[in-house]
Amino acid sequence: MSDSYDTPVSIGMKRIGELLIQDKRLDGRGLLDYREIKTETGIVGKANGSALVSLGKTKVMVGIKVETGTPFPDSPEEGVLTVNAELVPLASPSFETGPPGEKAIELARVVDRGIRESKSIDTKKLCIVPGKKVFIVFVDIYVLDHDGNLFDASALASMLALSTAKIREFETKDDAVVYKENLVSLPLQNHVIEVTMAKIGDKLVVDPSLEEESAVDAQITIAVDDNNMICATQKSQTGVFTTTDILQAVKIAQAKATELREKFLGGTHE
Repeated sequence: MSDSYDTPVSIGMKRIGELLIQDKRLDGRGLLDYREIKTETGIVGKANGSALVSLGKTKVMVGIKVETGTPFPDSPEEGVLTVNAELVPLASPSFETGPPGEKAIELARVVDRGIRESKSIDTKKLCIVPGKKVFIVFVDIYVLDHDGNLFDASALASMLALSTAKIREFETKDDAVVYKENLVSLPLQNHVIEVTMAKIGDKLVVDPSLEEESAVDAQITIAVDDNNMICATQKSQTGVFTTTDILQAVKIAQAKATELREKFLGGTHE
């Protein structure tokens, strides 16, 4: 069939595939290279913590809000983590107003799972009165510009926002909370990094752009903690990863997580 019948999308997919055979990408990156990452913290004055991450042209803002509430019945001595994501319509023509759709729910769950399974927050230190009152940490993700790989950008922005978040020091008297004047950091004990890789043909590429995502056969996001341990994974798309692919992806994720942690979270370890 003549190429004249090809759509712009199919032409782009062919070009991506042709370049990958030569271990090249459309934007000139190596297969395992991230796009340029820029970060900024403390951008929302009234939030307990906040951060903006630009991953190439992808931009994600995260705000942290800490409030008091009741614990879950099965964890009466632990605080609560809640992650929400909003795909702002300005960020992409495919994003619509209204309640969270499947993409927003998946994004929130992937970020939540990484933070929760790595035990990044010491939730026991968020307990005020066992069984009655605890701190609830809200992590609100806002996608401002979508150009691919929302998982990694959102996870990094969330970790940065949590790492710089402050709450007022407190003590309890007769089941009441008495707040002090000074601020203290959220009780963090781990710093999770998520690394997303796309399989296109037989190649694995790190940090797929939006254009590359259109050609993805399968995609995997791996969350890595401070100890270089895998604490969560998420596989998407209909393609298949072989055992060799998975082992390679794990090694790549561990190496890239170390790089990102040292560059952006190096000063947050306790």
